[in-house]
Amino acid sequence: MEIENAYITLPKGFIANGVHAGLKPNGNPDLSFIGSDRPAYVAGVYTRNLVKGHSLTRSISIIKSREQVRGIVINSGNANACVGTEGENDATAMASAVASEFGVTSEEILTASTGVIGSRLPLDKITEAIPALVKNATSSEACGHLAERAIMTTDTQPKEVAATVSIFGKEITIAAIAKGSGMIHPNLATMISVFTTDANIPQNVLQSMISENVKDTYNRVSVDGDTSVCDMVVILANGASETPVIEMDSEEYITFNEAFHALCFDLAKMIASDGEGASKLVEVEVNGAKTPNDAYLCVLSICRSPLCKTAIFGQDANCGRFITALGYSGADIDPDKISMFLSGLPVYENGVALPFDEDVAKEKLSEHDILIRIELNDGEYNDRMWTCDFTYDYVKINASYRS
Repeated sequence: MEIENAYITLPKGFIANGVHAGLKPNGNPDLSFIGSDRPAYVAGVYTRNLVKGHSLTRSISIIKSREQVRGIVINSGNANACVGTEGENDATAMASAVASEFGVTSEEILTASTGVIGSRLPLDKITEAIPALVKNATSSEACGHLAERAIMTTDTQPKEVAATVSIFGKEITIAAIAKGSGMIHPNLATMISVFTTDANIPQNVLQSMISENVKDTYNRVSVDGDTSVCDMVVILANGASETPVIEMDSEEYITFNEAFHALCFDLAKMIASDGEGASKLVEVEVNGAKTPNDAYLCVLSICRSPLCKTAIFGQDANCGRFITALGYSGADIDPDKISMFLSGLPVYENGVALPFDEDVAKEKLSEHDILIRIELNDGEYNDRMWTCDFTYDYVKINASYRS
């Protein structure tokens, strides 16, 4: 059962906080901490970009070398990327400062950073803020919300979800936060997402679960076609519910996995809807492809097309833009079999554009949620992806990102 008022500390044994350390000039929280009162099994997935931020590479190394951690510290406003060995040292120093306050070792604290690439972290500001960050961390709703707000960059809306499931006769809670608005594309993007749960799930099971679930959720979001260098989704499972271990493919696993997937699904849609400057959430659905890859290439091509995305913004039912994107997608398709619907309105059938009422089309495209459905009529495979429209504000935001 999903929880309406969600925050990251709902699962037992977790605390969190967010403070302003001076990385953001607007005074908003920019340093976040999430901790567990006991060791928590950890797993993660990361950007496929060959260039990776220093805070991220440190966390990847830790998760490869140990099964459990005690928490994560995340800063926004600075990506801690592409600054050499100083960036590596700064990530370690940030974790060490948190570990000292929390009473654990630095290797038990993961690190993540998001923001401007190519500038060194203002480490003195961060370390000065860390004592209050950790000391005032609690399991309260207020602290949970602060932890989310501190990881936001160009996001306009917080992204928090949670759910409870009954396993082994006890209530188990899963919660998550995410940030992501621009540089969003499959194989993760400028997103950081943290899951917490009081379930007892070992690392190998967590890793299999998270790797599988991002495929049709986080990796089916594209805002602008860019994949950044700091992206990660991690899950911490501390077992504070004191239930038996959840084994792979057990009934308990299936129950937990269904809830976890639903939360990933919700967060992915939130990220697409909150794309930089976006005014619409767009779902692209492709049915009847010859292969799974053909279906994927089709949804991907439409979602990363500036011409398709600007047409949605302008409420222009220009089916030619979408058909063209399918044609250069690289998918094996038969143009003479394609049909297309814009929010239920038929605009293309068997390779031919249809006459339609422009006023009706404009009304449908004025809605916030838009569904573009493509019928390839050439096979049994389907796929879908979420994106958003391109507005004037996207250019404004990204033309002056560093200022």
